[in-house]
Formats: sequence, C-alpha cells, structure tokens
Amino acid sequence: MSSRVSHTTIDCLDAFVLSEWWKRVVGYIDVPGDPNEVGHDECMILDPSSGHRLLFIEVGELRPASGRIHLDLAPNDRRRDDEIERVIALGALEVADRRNADGTGWMVLADPEGNHFCIVRSDEERAETA
Repeated sequence: MSSRVSHTTIDCLDAFVLSEWWKRVVGYIDVPGDPNEVGHDECMILDPSSGHRLLFIEVGELRPASGRIHLDLAPNDRRRDDEIERVIALGALEVADRRNADGTGWMVLADPEGNHFCIVRSDEERAETA
C-alpha cells in the first residue's frame, strides 16, 4: 500500500496573485468548474497534461523562504538558460546561480513572494551530456 501526492501546497500572502503568476510560469490552468478569483484565500491550479495541482493558501505569517522543500522546474520546450531568462522577465528574482562551466547545474530563483524554486537543465540538455 502507498499514498500518492494529491497536490503541492504553497503558503502565501495573496493566493490569487501568486497562483496567476505561477500559471504563467508552468502553464497550469484553473481547475475546471472552480475558477480562482481575487479575494479567494485558497487558489488551486492544475497541469492540464499530468493533473498535478498546486494549491496556494493565504497564511497570516510566512515562514523563511529557504524551507526544506521547493520545486525544481525543467523546461519542456527550451534550454535551461532560456527558461531562466523567461521566468526572470515574469518577475522572478535570482537567489543563487549554481550553473557550472560545463553546462551542468541550476539556478535558484524566488517567486514574487520569496518562495524559492530552481530551474534545472531540460531532458534534452541532460541527454546531450550523458
């Protein structure tokens, strides 16, 4: 017997604004029949392909941004560095550049509320060095 991951929850100060930002980053959509609206204190978004869900919940006080769990994003249709540029243009902030001269590594970024996430190499980039 085992469990499955139902969704990933992100504590935030403004659930609607942060869910809208992440929709632009990862291409998720509102859950059909349950649209997110300004003022909602819980907003869920859904990957239309895999069904994975991100839930944004407003909390009174945020814990430190460098928590023990974060998202690692791998680009679907571009290279890592191109995806980093795209996400920074959407408003992400660079936290730490862990890219190496040989093309390996990742970049740590923060979303508009300071939640950390990483952008790693695409599957194609990893295959090139395998």
